[in-house]
Amino acid sequence: MRAVTVREYGGTPAVAEVPTPEPGPGQILIRLRAAGMNPMDLWLASGAWKPMPATFPMVLGADGAGVVERLGEGTSRYSVRDYVFGQFLIAPLGSAGTYAEYVAVSEDAPLARVPSGLDGVVAAALPTAGGAGLALVEQLEPLADKTVLIVGAGGGVGSFATQFAADAGGNVIANARADDAERMREYGAKETIDRRAVALPAAVRQAHPDGVDILIDLTNADAAGFAALASLVKPGGTAMSTNYVADEAALRASGVTGINFVLPMSSELLERLAEAVVDGRIITPPITRISLVEVPVALNPGQVRPAKGKTVIAL
Repeated sequence: MRAVTVREYGGTPAVAEVPTPEPGPGQILIRLRAAGMNPMDLWLASGAWKPMPATFPMVLGADGAGVVERLGEGTSRYSVRDYVFGQFLIAPLGSAGTYAEYVAVSEDAPLARVPSGLDGVVAAALPTAGGAGLALVEQLEPLADKTVLIVGAGGGVGSFATQFAADAGGNVIANARADDAERMREYGAKETIDRRAVALPAAVRQAHPDGVDILIDLTNADAAGFAALASLVKPGGTAMSTNYVADEAALRASGVTGINFVLPMSSELLERLAEAVVDGRIITPPITRISLVEVPVALNPGQVRPAKGKTVIAL
């Protein structure tokens, strides 16, 4: 089968021929129809983030949607021809990558059936970004009448988090590009701030001199940058980082709850996420579709990449 792989940490991603996986006992073989791309895919490929042992060549990608083609011995949860989607961040890393034509995973992996009315490409865009957006807002609830600053609201996770936070009653300030402002308002944001045009801390302090109740920072990978934004949170509030740079002890000393968010991925979370999309409560962000052969170029940091929404590989 064809797959996008790296042969070592930091290697150049390339389309290669690799053996088609065989479903072992308790596993299902999925013929992938689409694979969602996420920033973490590059972190994993570079070795910047090593949450688990890896195998090489490493097949990239964690999010995918496809049709169950074969069943391993002893499987009962799914049937051949079931359309499923999920996040396959499974050890050893690279053994269940989704930038590929097939993947074999345990039937107990975090996956769910694609409900009627949900396009497979959309389903592949949901697991990591949508799951994170839903789970982090649920961790912060109740949000009714609270001021919620979301930094990086125009990206994949931000697009979902903005909607879930607004749906939960939060007064969302969306930090996004100016050309995303209308989309953010459609998502329910009460205010938008373009950080490229104004200094974000100064703009927030001017509009909210008493501070905000909640910070959701989806962009800052350095502790100092996150701390500067966390200073906008009033005592009793919460500052959350999705890049694990919140100094929880220091924030606690200032009366603020610090959270380094970890995605609690599960089949149940995926089911609720898909239901929210099918019911129309949540709008999926703009999706850019590319082919498998276009992936190495799309992963090149020197290339111009979509500035908003999600990129999905159509297989």
